[in-house]
Amino acid sequence: MFSNAFHNRSVFITGHTGFKGSWLTQWLVSLGAEVSGFALTPEPHERLFDQLGLSSQLVRDVRGDVRDHSDLCKAIQMAKPDFVFHLAAQPLVRKSFDIPVETFATNVMGTVNLLDAVRTLHKPCSVVVVTTDKCYENREWLHAYREEDAMGGYDPYSASKGCAELVTAAYRRSYFNTATPIAVASARAGNVIGGGDWAIDRIVPDIFRAVFDKQPIPVRNRNATRPWQHVLEPLSGYLWLGASLDTGNTSNFSRKELASGFNFGPSLSSNRTVLDVVQSVLQHVEGSWDDRSDPNAPHEASKLNLAIDKSFHMLGWVPTWDFEETIKQTVAWYTASNTGVDIAKLTTDQINLYTKTATQSNASWK
Repeated sequence: MFSNAFHNRSVFITGHTGFKGSWLTQWLVSLGAEVSGFALTPEPHERLFDQLGLSSQLVRDVRGDVRDHSDLCKAIQMAKPDFVFHLAAQPLVRKSFDIPVETFATNVMGTVNLLDAVRTLHKPCSVVVVTTDKCYENREWLHAYREEDAMGGYDPYSASKGCAELVTAAYRRSYFNTATPIAVASARAGNVIGGGDWAIDRIVPDIFRAVFDKQPIPVRNRNATRPWQHVLEPLSGYLWLGASLDTGNTSNFSRKELASGFNFGPSLSSNRTVLDVVQSVLQHVEGSWDDRSDPNAPHEASKLNLAIDKSFHMLGWVPTWDFEETIKQTVAWYTASNTGVDIAKLTTDQINLYTKTATQSNASWK
């Protein structure tokens, strides 16, 4: 898997205690990687990292803030990574309206500090900076955004992620050129869903909080269209991008060409409305929903799609699970987790099922 690029290799992850970070850490541990993590202590609702029992499986589990340049540099120097995956962020659009300074400091200066810390390494290293589909200047186009489209963002979160992309490009051009052993790429994913996400103001956690409490699901922006994908989809893209930077698996392209921005989104048929997600989940569980739209609510984009042609042509990457399977597996995780099952086994079983499906479809990374 991933050309065995991660087995017995040092991998440094920022934000490893979060939703995506926990899934990524679990996958890398199963691949035999020597993982070091750097993140804040999870908030009380962020239970997945502890449920997976990951701390005991890491080489280092460091509690730190990416806004602290000195601490981040020390952690990087100690890990001496072959790979870096930068996921640490303030990840919520609506929350960014309440804490704009913290959002910009974490998402922009956190990225600056990470890349500046990587500059102190004097060894080969492949770096994947994770941003978001919301980094693009959203013009409410019907067509999908491509990697060469302008960065931007209406709200503090989206703008901070556009800035993080500009920071990444500037460091890549200024410090990580072809003469250095360090290669830096960025990854922009769609709207990620999957088991273990309990963030505030995200539709899937809102759904299952309501379902488990036997309350109507609050739906605030039912007609908004997003590129929905299971968490394992972009993670397979991040891992394959990192492995390709390291081993040159995509022989038709140079390391310099691969050191760039990539979209990892679902197929076009997975670009659905929020209401589609709610109604699809309710085909599997009992519940109802309430329209909680508010004309005075903070701005959120109504249309957002990603073009994934570049990832296909340069990496051979394509999504594995369609919208229906994504919903099915997400529902399966949440409903099983509510019965007291072994969360680590539940999560590993879904990773194995995903990789089995990818194998059957001849995915490039498998």
